[in-house]
Amino acid sequence: MGSVKDLQILTKPTQTAMGTGRFLFSDRYSVFDWGEMPDHIDGKGAALCLMGAYCFEQLEKLGVKTHYRGLVNSAGKAVRLDELRDPSSIMEVALVNVYSPKTSVVNRKIVHDYSVYTSSLKNCLIPLEIIYRNGLPEGSSVFKRLAQGKATLADLGLDHQPKPGETLTKPIFDVSTKLEETDRYVTWTEAQKIAGLTDPEVSDIKSVLLKADETITKAASNAGLVNEDGKIELAFDDQRKLMLVDVLGTLDECRFTFGGIHVSKEVARQFYKKTPWYNDLEQAKRDAEVKGVQDWKSLCKSQPPKLDPKLKTIISQMYMSVANEMSGKKIFDTLALPRVIDDYKAFIGEKA
Repeated sequence: MGSVKDLQILTKPTQTAMGTGRFLFSDRYSVFDWGEMPDHIDGKGAALCLMGAYCFEQLEKLGVKTHYRGLVNSAGKAVRLDELRDPSSIMEVALVNVYSPKTSVVNRKIVHDYSVYTSSLKNCLIPLEIIYRNGLPEGSSVFKRLAQGKATLADLGLDHQPKPGETLTKPIFDVSTKLEETDRYVTWTEAQKIAGLTDPEVSDIKSVLLKADETITKAASNAGLVNEDGKIELAFDDQRKLMLVDVLGTLDECRFTFGGIHVSKEVARQFYKKTPWYNDLEQAKRDAEVKGVQDWKSLCKSQPPKLDPKLKTIISQMYMSVANEMSGKKIFDTLALPRVIDDYKAFIGEKA
């Protein structure tokens, strides 16, 4: 299914009814839309599973509809978190249809046709990633987009030029495409057109996003983390009611910090930003945009290197310790998060 998790289909969705499936979370990881990277991070899949399940269950208590059906235990049964005794990397979910946009190249520009998405379409993934930003830590894409002129302060609802590390007085709600070769930030007006959304549905999406943001912020605080930003994905069920899908509240979907230190997939991103491969990757994306080439990876001159072994161990411990502390379940045998952060600070100091 993807670079991080696979999908097992138990019953396929139809045009009128949802199906049932299982996410098989792996220890793979991906950065910068590259896909599977050359390492595996021990315990990552089961940790993601636990974090996501905890946030889904908390949101369901608030009346938010989700596709979550439980985590699969050693007996092969989908259970709630309070029934889980050992790590599980399998989550059972309801399935909807996914309609990818038709893609063509017109005048050397890639064009996406979203005409399948109408205001009457049901039982389908909404082809957007919905993003909240409570702060703007170093590495936030906001700074790059502003510098490149791809977003204005008004687009982002800002009244001043932000600085790295800034905490926002109220969250920014951002949106990007989901089913294109590279996620593309769009305005809410364009997002509404792409997904065939009505005005009330856009309002409902922002309402669910706010509840998700608040829920994840509370869950992160269980581990002493600050919830800087994150994303959710949504679908319409067979009655065209909004439903949270995929997974949320994890170190892959969110950018958390602990005393200003990144505790998320951003740790790996920061490592790779200092490699020659990252420069080649950025150049490949620019070249692809100019040439109208969909497969930008084919233009990249190099392959990503492996993570530093010590850093890989630290990232593994980050995922497992956050899963323990966020959920309040000591499922993983790992260090407490403050100790992991101390090890990461020492690693950064060694590499400085």
